Amino acid sequence: MLTAQRRDLVLATLREDGRVVAKDLAASLQVSEDTIRRDLRELAAEGLLHRVHGGALPVSPAIADFATRASISTGAKADLARLACGLVGHGQTIAVDGGTTARELARRLPADLRATVVTHSPTIAVELAEHPTVEVIIVGGRLFKHSVVAAGAVAHEAIGRVSVDLFFLGVTGIHPTAGLTTGDADEAAIKRAWSQRAAETYVLGSSEKIGAASAFEVVGLDAVTAVLTDAGAPARGVAELREAGVRVLTP
Repeated sequence: MLTAQRRDLVLATLREDGRVVAKDLAASLQVSEDTIRRDLRELAAEGLLHRVHGGALPVSPAIADFATRASISTGAKADLARLACGLVGHGQTIAVDGGTTARELARRLPADLRATVVTHSPTIAVELAEHPTVEVIIVGGRLFKHSVVAAGAVAHEAIGRVSVDLFFLGVTGIHPTAGLTTGDADEAAIKRAWSQRAAETYVLGSSEKIGAASAFEVVGLDAVTAVLTDAGAPARGVAELREAGVRVLTP
């Protein structure tokens, strides 16, 4: 089998099974595990999969820059934002992560909602600047331009002084074994800090993130209250999350 054919088969297996186990694929193709691992390394370098111990998982499309992500699954993100808004009550203090789905959530908060939103995202703060009854508190720090959020030690320290009722967490990957992941270590630390300061954490997980993985773990699946996803989420991915004990909410 030619190298190109073998790599096409790797990607086809990933699409069909949601994972590649290097040992199993090597046996089925009658090639060495080193050959498969080399294929996985090169495919990962091209951004076509995410390598994990023993194989690979689908790579998340949500690792693209903010402007690109804004054009992905726009209708699904709107549905997801409406679902999230239904969890918010009057008088609560809510932490809202950065990201395009979180921006949709900010846009759709009820006009009569009386609450406080704390965010490290300038984008979220701007969306809420004209909301008549939501108080907005901005956490500052070094601007992580990829996601347009504050990061670093200053932001981390400020978050440690806030307690919130709800945290709406954005991630790039939601997987039953890899957990909740994102593409930057500093951003993962900020998200983790928010989750530790929240009574409840809800994951904003549009369908392209279900079953995908990125390099840096945020928190384990057992650390969140529920994963919110849209009606287009892959049925198998949702079922695997539920089998892992995760509460999954859909519109």
